[in-house]
Amino acid sequence: MKKLLLFLLFVTSFSLYAQSVEDDFEGNGTINSWAPDDCGINTAYNNPVQQGINTSATVLRYHDTGGQYANIRFDTWDNFDFSTGHTFSLKIFVPSSGLTGSQNNQISLKLQDGTLGQPWTTQSEVIKNITLNQWQTVTFDFLNDNYINLDGGSPPPTQRNDFNRVLLQVNGEDNTDQVIAYIDDFYYDGTIPLGPVYDTLVWQDEFDGLGAIDTNKWFHQTQFPNGDSWFNGEQQAYTNSTNNSGVSSGTLKIVALKENVQGKEYSSARLNSKFAFKYGRVEVRAKLPSVAGTWPAIWLLGKNITESGAYWETQGYGTTGWPWCGEIDIMEPNIDKTLILGTWHWDNGSGYQYNSASVPLSNSEASQNWHVYALEWNEDDMKVYLDDILVNQMPTIDPFNEEFYILLNVAMGGGLGGPIDPSFTSDQMEIDYVRIYQRSALSVDEVEKKETIKVSPNPVRDQLNIELKNNLSENVDIKLIDINGRVVGNDSFKTSASINYNTSHLQSGFYFAHLTFSDGTNNVLKFLKQ
Repeated sequence: MKKLLLFLLFVTSFSLYAQSVEDDFEGNGTINSWAPDDCGINTAYNNPVQQGINTSATVLRYHDTGGQYANIRFDTWDNFDFSTGHTFSLKIFVPSSGLTGSQNNQISLKLQDGTLGQPWTTQSEVIKNITLNQWQTVTFDFLNDNYINLDGGSPPPTQRNDFNRVLLQVNGEDNTDQVIAYIDDFYYDGTIPLGPVYDTLVWQDEFDGLGAIDTNKWFHQTQFPNGDSWFNGEQQAYTNSTNNSGVSSGTLKIVALKENVQGKEYSSARLNSKFAFKYGRVEVRAKLPSVAGTWPAIWLLGKNITESGAYWETQGYGTTGWPWCGEIDIMEPNIDKTLILGTWHWDNGSGYQYNSASVPLSNSEASQNWHVYALEWNEDDMKVYLDDILVNQMPTIDPFNEEFYILLNVAMGGGLGGPIDPSFTSDQMEIDYVRIYQRSALSVDEVEKKETIKVSPNPVRDQLNIELKNNLSENVDIKLIDINGRVVGNDSFKTSASINYNTSHLQSGFYFAHLTFSDGTNNVLKFLKQ
């Protein structure tokens, strides 16, 4: 398990910069969330037709085996801003030997809001005809091409700011014909702002110990708040026993057990963080329980909640009931354990409200492999992510401008647990780390300088381009730091436009490039080396 060192506490700046949206399917792209819908996909397929305008070694292989609505898609880290660009392009080759049926030979690019439960309902689409058996470049210009809004009441696509998903579909939909296609060099002519980099690690638990949890950081919430039960029809009692929560082999285990405790048939653990905060990035790397009836959750509540037995209520901060205190659910699966939900609950004087959206994640994938569940929260908006995929977002309204704290628990049954498997004996949520980052304060001059910086590609393979759009002419010192806090590079550059930074020698992983300009201002860029 990779560990962060305290060097991050001394990083003194963050970056507001933009990133390209592109993929050459040879490892030099910024898109890492390609996914199929009723369609086969291989993003590193040996190019079977290295000729004409495309002699690259690897391409994306699209294989529709007869899915009625087959397509491939990816989600972006933020919404498109079409003031910076409105055209998408790609290369495509469709062999006639891979087709069945008599569909029109075409490719469509659809823009959607992936946070909606039915994202196609507000989509905008451009369709282009293609020629079989040859590589060709196809462009989709959402300003000048004929577009189709599925909702006739939607404004023109370039006047919208809610698109964060791109979907590609070959030879239409609502048919069962088969298609094989090869796609390469996907490119968007604008950029998407990456927003603030939360570069200061303010609180963490890496779960390095053995035995009980660190009670300097966590509080066991065990008192029933609703008479002799928990809310939502849940069927567990929470304990402070190391049988239900403990640390071993570098991870926290929250274990639900079939046993009679406090009049309940099941026991588990519910942890409250003894750290409350306003704004930042929360990262929790976890594996989820898989057995039917378990309800794992990674979430936040307002520090001011009046819930009997909650840590901050016991410290005298309880002044506001639920949902007026606010709730942020970073991770909850649905009952069938096929989706991961990101949800907000609140009441700011207009009655109870909630905002929930989901992304697909299979039960086996969620329980057998590590995933990072994250919240980015600032004074303007809040975004929940599964790895780098945006799950849901909403503006930062009351009461989400107050301090909140983290909760980790596994409930049994209830609203999102559902019927409990009759053969249930035990299951667990395993957590590798919990980390909270916040932004460092900057002067106005520093912010203005940082907004001019663009890095690409990210992730990177051999060479990172750091572009200074205002053509600054000054010395730039770059200190490169890996995720373990080790300084792995010190370089100086004289630049008027851009820096070409060699990354070919680096091992795979995240890095922080700490830039110091000759006028004393600083910038920190985060990138992923493939």
